[in-house]
Amino acid sequence: MKCLSISQPFADLIISGEKTIEIRNWNTDFRGEFLIHAPIKMRIADCKRLKITKKMVTGVIIGKAELYDVKKYSSSKKVKEDQRFHLSSKNFQGKTFGFMLKNTKPLRVPIPWKGQFRFFDVSLSKKRSKDIVTDIIDDEYRFQWVGHH
Repeated sequence: MKCLSISQPFADLIISGEKTIEIRNWNTDFRGEFLIHAPIKMRIADCKRLKITKKMVTGVIIGKAELYDVKKYSSSKKVKEDQRFHLSSKNFQGKTFGFMLKNTKPLRVPIPWKGQFRFFDVSLSKKRSKDIVTDIIDDEYRFQWVGHH
C-alpha cells in the first residue's frame, strides 16, 4: 500500500478531519487510499501557532486517508484562500499542489515505520500483519466490554 510522510501536527490534523488539503510542491497521478506516516521530525512552531499542546506520536504510521484529487494553485493568493483547509502558514511561491483528502481513519495501534520522501510502498510481512490485526481486534473487544458490565 502507498504511504506518505506528513510531519506532526499535520498528520494528526488530517486523521482528525480538520485538515483536508495537504500542500506539496510536487504533483502526483496517484489516486486512492494511502497510509499516513508521522515522521520523527515535528513542526514545533506550527504546534504553537495552532495552539496544539497534546502529545503526538512520531516515527509511526498513524492512519489512512483517500487522495481523490489534486488542486493546482496558480498563485499564493489562491493558496491563502484555502488556508482553512490546509492550515499552513507558509507563503508558497512557484508550483504548489493541494492533495484533496477524504475518508480519513486513525489506526488504533500505530505501526512503527521509517518514512521516506514522496509516496512510498509499505508492505507488512504476514506475521507482522497478523500481530497487528490481533492487537486491533483485542483493543476493539476490550473497548466493547470494559465498563459495560
